[in-house]
Amino acid sequence: MSGAWRLRRLYRSLMRRLVIMGQKYPYRVQCNVCGWNGRVLSSDSWHPHTICPGCSSQVRHRLLFAAVTTIANIRTEALVQGKRVLHFAPEAVVSKLLGARASQYVTADIDRDTVDMRLDMCNMSGIPDNAFDLVVACDVLEHVPDDSAALREIYRVLSTHGWTILTIPQKDHLPTKYEDPTISTPEERKLAFGQEDHLRIYGDDFGMFLESHGFTVTVVDEHSFDSPLVKKHVLFPPVLSNHPLATNYRKIYFAQKMSG
Repeated sequence: MSGAWRLRRLYRSLMRRLVIMGQKYPYRVQCNVCGWNGRVLSSDSWHPHTICPGCSSQVRHRLLFAAVTTIANIRTEALVQGKRVLHFAPEAVVSKLLGARASQYVTADIDRDTVDMRLDMCNMSGIPDNAFDLVVACDVLEHVPDDSAALREIYRVLSTHGWTILTIPQKDHLPTKYEDPTISTPEERKLAFGQEDHLRIYGDDFGMFLESHGFTVTVVDEHSFDSPLVKKHVLFPPVLSNHPLATNYRKIYFAQKMSG
C-alpha cells in the first residue's frame, strides 16, 4: 500500500467524519451580538437556552441589536452615530454597540463607581435641558423610587426629537403595572416583583405610560422580524419559562420626544 494511497484514504475518511459531524451537530443558532455559533444557547435559572455562551447576551440584547441593525428609522446610523448618548446601568454588550459610534458617550448609575457619573435618574439636576440625543436604560426603571419622575427627567435632558431606548421586566399577560409601597422587604419584593431590589413589575400598558409622558413609541418584539431570523438569533425564548413572573415576551421600547 503506497503512501499516497494511504493519504487519500485518510483524507476521504476525515471528510466523511466532517460531513457526519455537520449533520449531527449543525450550527442552529447564532448570537447577533458577538457572532457565537452553536446548537443551543445556555440557560439561566428562569429561562432555558437564552443566554449566549460567548458574550452572555440575553433575549433583550439580541432584540435590541436586531432592531438597530435592520429597522430603518431606528438604526444606529439614525439614533447613535455622532449623537450624545447617556447610558444608565451600562451593560457591556450594549456599551460596545454605543460607545464606538456616539460623539459623546456617558455612562451613569446611582450606585456604581465604574461609570462616568453617579446620577439619580429621578433627579438629574446637574444635567442641563436638551443635553443628550439618546438616553438608554435597559431594565432600570423597575429599580427607581418614582418611575414617572424618571421619565420626566429623561424627557427634559433629551434634545428636540431625541430618543430613549427602554426595556423593563414585564409579566406575561399582566394588563397594568403592579406596585405596592407596603411591600418593602427584600423577601417580599422578590415574591411580588421577581427580584429583591425591584419596586414594581410592568404590564401591557407600558407603551401608554410612555405616551402619557410625551413620547411617541415604537415597540419592537419578535413579531418585528421574519421567523428564520428570530430562530437563528433566539429573539424569542425557544422554551417558555414557567416562572410566574417571567418576561417571556420581551419588548424593546424606542420612545421619541414629541417636541422641544
